[in-house]
Amino acid sequence: MALHRGGSEKEHTDEKEYGRLALNPFYGEADPVGSMTSAPPRHRLPDRPMAPSTAYQLVHDELMLDGNARLNLATFVTTWMEPQAGVLMAECRDKNMIDKDEYPRTAELERRCVAMLADLWHAPDPNTAVGCSTTGSSEACMLAGMALKRRWAQKNADRYPSREARPNLVMGVNVQVCWEKFCNFWEVEARQVPMEGNRFHLDPGAAAALCDENTIGVVGVLGSTFDGSYEPIGALCAALDDVQERTGLDIPVHVDGASGAMVAPFVDEDLVWDFRLPRVSSINTSGHKYGLVYPGVGWALWRTAAELPEELVFRVNYLGGDMPTFALNFSRPGAQVVAQYYTFLRLGREGYRAVQQTTRDVARTLAERIEALGDFRLLTRGNELPVFAFTTAPEVHRYDVFDVSRRLRERGWLVPAYTFPANREDLSVLRVVCRNGFSSDLGALLLEDLGRLLPELRRQPGPLGRDESVATAFHH
Repeated sequence: MALHRGGSEKEHTDEKEYGRLALNPFYGEADPVGSMTSAPPRHRLPDRPMAPSTAYQLVHDELMLDGNARLNLATFVTTWMEPQAGVLMAECRDKNMIDKDEYPRTAELERRCVAMLADLWHAPDPNTAVGCSTTGSSEACMLAGMALKRRWAQKNADRYPSREARPNLVMGVNVQVCWEKFCNFWEVEARQVPMEGNRFHLDPGAAAALCDENTIGVVGVLGSTFDGSYEPIGALCAALDDVQERTGLDIPVHVDGASGAMVAPFVDEDLVWDFRLPRVSSINTSGHKYGLVYPGVGWALWRTAAELPEELVFRVNYLGGDMPTFALNFSRPGAQVVAQYYTFLRLGREGYRAVQQTTRDVARTLAERIEALGDFRLLTRGNELPVFAFTTAPEVHRYDVFDVSRRLRERGWLVPAYTFPANREDLSVLRVVCRNGFSSDLGALLLEDLGRLLPELRRQPGPLGRDESVATAFHH
């Protein structure tokens, strides 16, 4: 999560000038004016309690200034669930996921979800595959990376640690920022395959060329956040098979399926990317993305118990019972795990297929209609993830993607504009993420608003410019 400071100097100056949070007299239930004399401060704890209805109204009013989550086309995170799921989550909000002895049925639902995912991703024996829930894919990726590093260290115990044996992890430059964090936190060299021309993700041959005896693994992304495209996991594994044949190096693959691992099994059934490939050691996904659950829940699975070193699993008994745990967090709400199980039961394979196909259809149709406007060039069309990226056409010079993003925000739409990383920093794009709840009707409204803005944008003398600090790759 982002780091926050306790308040800027300007904020503290404002507090002196404006005093405290403003209270409407009607917020005080018994005495309409009484609460006005005890308005709470902004940046320190109030001295006294206040009525729950008053506290609620203060927070509620401030949150009205947030954007509408349903119109946020930047995020991959689920913004709509059925009311019944919300009720279940409310019923479980006091359950601590780590306390499996106290909440054995919640723990059982987690176990069932792992088994369902192992079956969905074609584990050789779903009964022996191991996995766990996490707070999201970022934690799941950290766990997978830790397992890769520890397995490599065990194999190289005769020379690690030493100056000559610095572990490295190979990945495309398009990976989610959590992989850069992993390499930083766990002292692993990040070897990144750059973009080239119209290739916006990892190239299998280039990835294989970066591997050596210190490579702990290669990360393949099933659904890039930059443009929604799948990386060729099968071709990557084949390239590493060739490396093993030539050098004897057996390098495992982790599939970051934060989004795609809950899309491909339902609408790309013939695509072989998962545990059907013997080199795929582990897979993660975000239950709160195309798993269709509110944030935050993720999943990490390993092909067999052998892929997850036992020494990384901790056992605790001070909550009652013997509980193995492999996680960065300890206490964690169980509500999202319950919601994931509910969604698995509610939809089944056919339901997930219908939802993901509908979302892909919305993305494809919207992409085609944006292309038909004539001002834009599509980089992707929503044919893999229900996500597409586009930029301005070569003949468009009076405005850029940042102008479009800014003007759409005025209409309530959050459509991110960002530049690509090395070697394509010259390319700036807009990206639209279509999720369950973003219907064809909402897509038509977006298109309608975009059409209204274009005549004004075309009359601009030139792009209005942007703050270079925000013209960076968008990793959401």
